[in-house]
Amino acid sequence: MIFHVSKIGNDTNPGTEDRPFLTISKAADTAQAGDTVIVHDGVYREWVSPKYGGRSIHERIEYEAAPGEHPVIKGSEIIKGWTPEGGGVWKVSVPNSLFGEYNPFITEIYGDWMELPENRRIHAGDVYLNGRSLYEAESLTSVFFPVERGRGNVCDWMIYARPIENQDETLYQWFARVYDDRTVIYANFRGKDPNEETVEINVRKYCFFPKELGKNYITVRGFEICHAANTWSPPTADQPGMIGPHWSKGWIIECNDLHDAKCCAVSLGKEISTGNNECTYTHRKPGYQYQIETVFKALKIGWSMEKIGSHIVRNNTIHDCGQNGVVGHLGCIRSVISNNHIFRIGTKREFFGWEISAIKLHASLDCVIEHNCLHDNVLGTWLDWQAQGVRVTGNVFYRNDRDLMIEVSHGPYLVDNNILASDHNIENCSQGGAYVNNLLRVYMYRADVLNRATPYHYPHSTAIAGFAPVYGGDDRFYMNIFTGGYEGDCSDFSKDFYIGTYCYDGYPSSLEEYEDIIAGMGVGDLELFERTRQPYYSGGNVFFGKARPCDREKKYVMIQSDPDFSISEEDDGVYIDITLPSDTDIKNPYNRIIETKDLGTTRIVEQAFEDTDSKDIFLNTDITGKERSGCPMPGPVESLMPGKNHVKVFSF
Repeated sequence: MIFHVSKIGNDTNPGTEDRPFLTISKAADTAQAGDTVIVHDGVYREWVSPKYGGRSIHERIEYEAAPGEHPVIKGSEIIKGWTPEGGGVWKVSVPNSLFGEYNPFITEIYGDWMELPENRRIHAGDVYLNGRSLYEAESLTSVFFPVERGRGNVCDWMIYARPIENQDETLYQWFARVYDDRTVIYANFRGKDPNEETVEINVRKYCFFPKELGKNYITVRGFEICHAANTWSPPTADQPGMIGPHWSKGWIIECNDLHDAKCCAVSLGKEISTGNNECTYTHRKPGYQYQIETVFKALKIGWSMEKIGSHIVRNNTIHDCGQNGVVGHLGCIRSVISNNHIFRIGTKREFFGWEISAIKLHASLDCVIEHNCLHDNVLGTWLDWQAQGVRVTGNVFYRNDRDLMIEVSHGPYLVDNNILASDHNIENCSQGGAYVNNLLRVYMYRADVLNRATPYHYPHSTAIAGFAPVYGGDDRFYMNIFTGGYEGDCSDFSKDFYIGTYCYDGYPSSLEEYEDIIAGMGVGDLELFERTRQPYYSGGNVFFGKARPCDREKKYVMIQSDPDFSISEEDDGVYIDITLPSDTDIKNPYNRIIETKDLGTTRIVEQAFEDTDSKDIFLNTDITGKERSGCPMPGPVESLMPGKNHVKVFSF
């Protein structure tokens, strides 16, 4: 059946085109497997919690915007009745009945792996002036006398953090006092009359999120969704999203404009029974230990490829969220995140924690992150714990504080055909990775992690095969371009930051050499492996300017000149501009189309670099979809030629 929802409808109607429902929630209580809900123009201020799910990929429940129309789901309400307090500050009192059981102005953003300065509190509520979120003040006095925040008063000390671009925006501030029956909000609107403008406040934690688990096979398409007052979502807690499947299978979230979630826009994450910030609340065990327990608790309640995950998040615009564009621990397995435009995630810098990234996944087993444009974020993509069988391909990263981080995983994971154009490109705190046909503007960071043994799995399964620390190495770098584009003095870099691959100096260049080293170390067991770096495999890489190769690098090209590489944004998309020297052929005779057999198997996990169906991968197309030649160009763009190149790599 097809149900219609319209702002001129009524929930007592049957939901037909000529007699539509008034609310999406009424349709969500009615639609069942195979049904479609068509939503017409208007702003729907409600929490949509589907009562039913679909039966399979062929019998879904689909929620979609009417053709050519623009429905908006908001977690906020318009607030009028502001009274002036002087100095540009206004006050309003709203009854707590507006919020129901969840008042975001008393709900703190707090949890595992989050830090705030002493005596600082941040809440899930927000105030919006004509769609722009204001900053929460530290005190009522600060509302009357606001001070520009720079990086935000939480993150001045944060590594890599850039100043907020428009610091004047930080002067728009609010502060709330919550009483038994009412919430009083003070806001500095910088000379604007809030009764003449559109002022909204967060009211609901979710916008489109099932209350119950297991609502499978749902599609959400073509909406604008915004203003959710959700809370911090670490991997050891409930992970609420503005929209998400809530521990289900087979959702498709596509062609939406998702913005202004207090923390997370899309959650593919876990649910509350597998852990909820026990480290923060009890301090009984480290968060690392609770995270291990979370994995086993998930297995106990049925975490498997058959029951959970396999979601698709594609063709969305996701922006202006405090923590994540897409988050997911455990519930993201076998999912595809593709062709999304994600920007300004975490850059408001109201709070800080080790879970902030445009895409932040734990246990990204068999996931594919492909052809996304990620820019102006605190971090572009962060794959943490159990990044196994995951592929990061054809993405464009630029103007992020950091582009890509892979942490305490054992692989195999494949990073190919990406453009990493920020000042900080790759942070590799893992092993068992393959980096092929990427273009890196500046540098990498590499570190061993011997004090956190993390799980690895049987191939294409959630079943745990073992635990291991990160020894360093077992990495492959083939046919990448390092532009060496750092403009400062390389001596400013710490010993862990590298422009090129020389972080692998002294590593074995084959598994046989590694085994010989271990065998020649004499008596011992665990300590022998802790002292021995794993192999580094390479071939066909190109190093420009300040970029330097590893001392074991094989069949590489070094070019002293600067390739003059940059990113440009035009009306129709994102372009790369790069100038290649005319007198140097960077097509090394070694160059070839890399495939599964070239990458071998990871030492710890003993799994090949293959696709999710155990089939071989052939890297025979570039970031634009162009087929590679028999002697292909290194880097992600096959069509590069000597001289100036201007190539479109992402379409808006």
